[in-house]
Amino acid sequence: MLGFVDVPGHERFVRNMLAGVTGIDYALLVVAADDGPMPQTHEHLAILDLLGVSDGAVAIAKVDRANPEKVAETSAGVAALLSASSLAGAPLFPVSGISGAGVPALCQHLEEVAGRTGRRRTGGHFRLAVDRCFTLEGTGLVVTGTVFSGRVVGGDRLVLSPSGGRVRVRGIYAQNREAEAGRAGDRCALNIVGPEVNKETVRRGDWLVDEKIHAPVTRFDAVVRVPLAPGRRLKHWSPVHLHLGAADVTGRVALLEGRTIDPGGRGLAQLVLDQALGALRGDRFILRDRSARETIAGGHVIDPFAPPRGRAKAGRLALLGAMEADDPAAALSQMLAAATDVVDLSRFALAWNLTGAQADAVFEDVAMVRIEDAGGTVALSPRRWEALGRATLETAGARHRSAPEQPGATEDELRKALVDQVSPAVFAAVVSSLVAEGALVRAGPHLGLPAHRARMGPDDTALWKRTEPLLDRPDLRPPRLPELAQALGIGVGEVEKFLARAAKLGVVHRVTRNRFFLPRTIHQLADIAESLAAEAAVGQFTVTAFRDRSGIGRNLTIEILEFFDASGFTTRLGDTRRIVKPRVAAFPDPPV
Repeated sequence: MLGFVDVPGHERFVRNMLAGVTGIDYALLVVAADDGPMPQTHEHLAILDLLGVSDGAVAIAKVDRANPEKVAETSAGVAALLSASSLAGAPLFPVSGISGAGVPALCQHLEEVAGRTGRRRTGGHFRLAVDRCFTLEGTGLVVTGTVFSGRVVGGDRLVLSPSGGRVRVRGIYAQNREAEAGRAGDRCALNIVGPEVNKETVRRGDWLVDEKIHAPVTRFDAVVRVPLAPGRRLKHWSPVHLHLGAADVTGRVALLEGRTIDPGGRGLAQLVLDQALGALRGDRFILRDRSARETIAGGHVIDPFAPPRGRAKAGRLALLGAMEADDPAAALSQMLAAATDVVDLSRFALAWNLTGAQADAVFEDVAMVRIEDAGGTVALSPRRWEALGRATLETAGARHRSAPEQPGATEDELRKALVDQVSPAVFAAVVSSLVAEGALVRAGPHLGLPAHRARMGPDDTALWKRTEPLLDRPDLRPPRLPELAQALGIGVGEVEKFLARAAKLGVVHRVTRNRFFLPRTIHQLADIAESLAAEAAVGQFTVTAFRDRSGIGRNLTIEILEFFDASGFTTRLGDTRRIVKPRVAAFPDPPV
């Protein structure tokens, strides 16, 4: 079955021609035998070339108005014109609408083409480029356009993009009659209804799409080609009219590989638009100049979700080069290899208009590590995953060397110390994998290498040699911070910070705001508590009994017992204490 998009030929109506030509598979160029190729013929052929339409034929029309010599001359001119285009070698058919000469041969050719081309695959979510909108009495709102992908049936719910209005399909018309479904490649009229849409809100250039691919953009990255014609150099930041689907929007071209693209050349570019439109990977487009009078370039979309910053950096260009692959699995594989960060699989599937089943099939074909992130599923290449693991272990080792007194670093500190930044979710997955392998260990909130044992640095070690004897008191009453600072000849604040670092290593315990105890002193006091509890008939002891046995005074006794309670060694029962767990469990020996 053939679907025709009849577009005007006059140069004043090229804009109308562009509203219908971006979705075609085959071109039939019509040239009058008596006039020969006109200026618009050259432009239409250039547009087909820029869109990559390589299948077509030429009808040399009105042969009844020209003598055989003129027909031959026109045919030769057209053939020469085609030779430098994507339609080089296309067959020519001299025809007359008056006499019917040549029409049967052309019709037979078109039927053969239809059989050879077949119906487009209906894969992907539904997209229709709206080129007309009107109302019919007794029917209501009707939109017409070309179906770019997918399939629609009566009752389907769609979104008008970019506005976001929701509609329901009441009826479908194709080939001038009611149809059960509309499919990719069809020219369709859809009777739609919805509270957010009417004749005034639907415009040429809108899309009717499945809600899963409603994602209008104001910029996208693309491959751009400039026609081979004198003076057609495309400059960076040129103002343009962009024609994509049936849309015509203004914007600018940001070239990514230089300041110009010469005639006949191609390059990567970012289209920065003045208003949002629907665009997906592979969509073809045409660029015309500021006045919309001249075609200056064309191309196809590579990444509809282009970043506003860093668009011309080497890493980004390498990623765009990977995105150029025609097969989604090949593109994804190359993107993973080129990416310095993760690849967003949800966005990849959206850009390529893959259904859930199609996306799953592609993802199964590509070797990668998948991670659930806050925004969806992301992926890394196995090589990058391993590199992140190595970098994490190297960073943990560097942290041990720079801060040997610390048990390690927090997960966030390790992540921020990496040269290549990754999201918290990705790093958490890397850490979990390393911990499961035993390559990394957790110590409370800290992460470290298994062989690492926290120890004091040289300065703290020297200070500890002076401090430890002052804390080791036979009366079990270490000095307060001010007394300790005076004995050491340094500031109270400096002593407090030093002992806080030592407490993290387990070589002292901070019992009160002003006192730090050696572990062996705590052990002695805990042994007293255990003895008192063992001697009592009910296994409990009082503050007074502990004070008298330890000889440390009532105020310090209360502070010590509150510390024991907080440590889980004892629990308070009114005016008495009971042992909750053995001293060796509550206060193990400090690390050597």
